[in-house]
Amino acid sequence: MEVLLWYLLAVNVIAFIMFNLDKWYASTGGWRVSESTLLLTCLLGGAPGGYLGMRYARHKTKKPLFAVGLPAMGIIQLFIIFRISF
Repeated sequence: MEVLLWYLLAVNVIAFIMFNLDKWYASTGGWRVSESTLLLTCLLGGAPGGYLGMRYARHKTKKPLFAVGLPAMGIIQLFIIFRISF
């Protein structure tokens, strides 16, 4: 169980950082993180961190796949985590 918690913490921190890096790269004209990479990271357990990163950086907030998909993924993931924990 402890390994799962460390994994989830790591993947959420990575998702948060990836959204913020992509925003920074977008504003400076540099290399970008692909949408599929962002979504895959969120799908692998990083949806809460991705959502917070999206909101914090104000990035991808108008794209329906992110604006609706990330909260939905996050709710499902949190439900699964609570079901496993209790």
